[in-house]
Amino acid sequence: MNFRGGNTNNLSCDKLTLMPSSSETTTPPATTYTLKTILKFKPFRTLWMAQFVSIFGDFLALFGVISLITFRWHGTAVDVTTVTIAFILPMAFIGPFAGVFVDHLNVKQLMIASDLIRAGLILLLLVAHTVPQIAAIFIALSTVSSFFAPAQSVTLRTIVPPEGLLAANALMAQAFYVVRLLSPAAAGGLVALLTEKSCFYLDAASFVFSATMISALAIVRPARANTEKNVKSLTQDFLAGNKFIFTHAGLAFVFIAMAVAMFVLSSFSPLISIYIRDSLHAGVIMYGAISAMVGVGMIVGTQFVNKLHSKSKAHVVLGGLFALGIGAFVLGAFRFTATAALSTFMMGFAIAFVWVPAQTMSQQETPHAMVGRVSSTFMSLISLSQIFGLLLSGYLAQKLGIRLLFMACAGVLGVISAAGYFTMRGRRVESSAAAAVNENPQSSAASQNR
Repeated sequence: MNFRGGNTNNLSCDKLTLMPSSSETTTPPATTYTLKTILKFKPFRTLWMAQFVSIFGDFLALFGVISLITFRWHGTAVDVTTVTIAFILPMAFIGPFAGVFVDHLNVKQLMIASDLIRAGLILLLLVAHTVPQIAAIFIALSTVSSFFAPAQSVTLRTIVPPEGLLAANALMAQAFYVVRLLSPAAAGGLVALLTEKSCFYLDAASFVFSATMISALAIVRPARANTEKNVKSLTQDFLAGNKFIFTHAGLAFVFIAMAVAMFVLSSFSPLISIYIRDSLHAGVIMYGAISAMVGVGMIVGTQFVNKLHSKSKAHVVLGGLFALGIGAFVLGAFRFTATAALSTFMMGFAIAFVWVPAQTMSQQETPHAMVGRVSSTFMSLISLSQIFGLLLSGYLAQKLGIRLLFMACAGVLGVISAAGYFTMRGRRVESSAAAAVNENPQSSAASQNR
């Protein structure tokens, strides 16, 4: 088959000799992609390498900023939280609108420009002297990232075969979790030897590396109809994208499930240290070990989630949400170090079963022309959930107590899982009935005549 549109005059020969026999027309079996085989796919490998290096640089810079505020400027917890929220807020509120523009723009050029702009913004941290200055830089960084994230989702959907998206998303998620585990040690050594500035220089270099790798990609999106790019048409695109999400029962469910999962995880993150101190009567070393089990669970979970490629993604998400509730219950119900480590591992494992299928389902079931809008709304919901989790965790812990809050989260997750199960079950019954009618419409008509 000629994919490049070359000369086809030589096809004027006898057509009978070119026709395959009936035994040759059988459809080849669909390729099953694993975490290893998807890396052999060069376009994905290029994108994955770009993001692995870029994410590693981001974690170095984040560690450098927190170290700078905490140990050099002797800042408070409010200072650290301010910077964190400054980075999350633009993702939450600008993201959905950024996705509309992404659906109209050249995603390759957009990602390269985004990387280079962020490289310049990171270097501004070298001359920042106050927390408000760092917060302003983080707001600018997050605003640019609000365009990069949906553009990357469009690129992944475009360059990876549909049957390989689950493996691709699992590997992208695994890269994030591995970096999350390894970067603190690397960043700590860099800060001790070369100060925080070394982290900022390396993050800027990682953005340049990412832009260079992306420039080598050939990203060919399906052509979309020529539409006017005015406020009215862009508003209609925005509304159409959100209507698609919330009228698609499966997508709406996994989006809500992902938002709830991230809310729970964000609520737990600032409270685990207090729980370990007051309930387990342990110290910093145990806090580091138990916190790290979340990342370990995520990495292990991504190894398993790709094995469920033949299962309904909505039901995989449902299982992950239920397992997350079990992990939260175990954490609140017992006061042992072993059960705390087991519960945080289980929570990380469960998050992988929510995040990866949800993102894959979003990419597979969304029309090409809407991928930017839908993926940006997905990221916006996650960011909002993280903000609410960070803001409400302290208040709820004071009102309920930490252990009771953990168990209350488990109860909420259980209720949502049960509701989701019966919702998905009802959809499956309706789908089966519709399929039966389509297979035998005559019998259906006869039954109606009775």
